[in-house]
Amino acid sequence: MPAMDKVFIEGLEIDALIGIYDWERRIRQTLVFDLEMAFDNRVPAASDDIARTLDYKAVSKRLIEYVSQSDFGLVETLAERCARIVMEEFNVPWLRLKLSKPGAVRGARAVGVIIERGDAPHGNG
Repeated sequence: MPAMDKVFIEGLEIDALIGIYDWERRIRQTLVFDLEMAFDNRVPAASDDIARTLDYKAVSKRLIEYVSQSDFGLVETLAERCARIVMEEFNVPWLRLKLSKPGAVRGARAVGVIIERGDAPHGNG
C-alpha cells in the first residue's frame, strides 16, 4: 500500500460495563470510540463496489456487539481487544483507536487511551 488511505469512524458511543470501582460495576457507562484504519481505497474507488470497501457500518456493528457485552476493569484492556477484533476480522493492517471515557475525571471532558497497532503503510498520511 504505497499511500496511507484511511477509513475512519468518529464518535461511536457504546454503553458498557467498565471500571474498577464498586459504583462502576453497578452501572453502564457510555464510552466513545474514534478509529482510523488503513485501507487502500483505490480498489473500491475503481469499481464503485461496496463489497470491496472496508465497511465502516459492519465494523461499527461488530464493536457495538462486543463492547456492549464486555466487562473489563481497564479501558486499556478493552481498547486492545477491540483493536485485535478489527484487525483480524476485517483484514486491517494498521489502526489507531481512541477510547474515551467521558466524565470520568472531574473537570475533564473525557479521559482514555489512544493505541496504534499494526504496520503503518509508507507514504504521506
